[in-house]
Amino acid sequence: MARHKGTTYGFARTSGLLNSQIRRASESRGFAQSRLLTHWEEIAGADIAAIARPVEISYGRGGFGATLTLLTTGAQAPLLEMQKEPLREKVNAVYGYNAIARIRITQTAATGFAEGRVAFGHAPRKPADTQAPEITAEAEGVAGGIADDGLRQALARLAGHVIAKSRG
Repeated sequence: MARHKGTTYGFARTSGLLNSQIRRASESRGFAQSRLLTHWEEIAGADIAAIARPVEISYGRGGFGATLTLLTTGAQAPLLEMQKEPLREKVNAVYGYNAIARIRITQTAATGFAEGRVAFGHAPRKPADTQAPEITAEAEGVAGGIADDGLRQALARLAGHVIAKSRG
């Protein structure tokens, strides 16, 4: 019998079957975990988001209050430790009740030691968009009456983005 690579022989992956049930169970406890991940910087604040990332939310046996696990680097762990209670209050304010009972800090990811060694820096800046010459000329015309060079260039860039977005 020949073996076919890439086929599941009519079987679905277990993770695919369980994803919706896991999501429903976590939402029935009052919050969607993806919200915490997608809005982490807004919830925690830029200073905490720069040094820590949420990696896991786990529930106790009784189901009352969850534990939020945060990943950070070794040097930042003491600073984060001092901010656990205000951070817990910020997270719970988003959900409107005491969803998170505890915050645990780890310096390695749940996936293993190598993956947990993450630098928490800001994302690199994207290169400036190159605009069409007619948009650049129109934007410079809009900002042409400004005497200050820095302000005029900033307004021309802003006008260029607005013009490009409105046409595009």
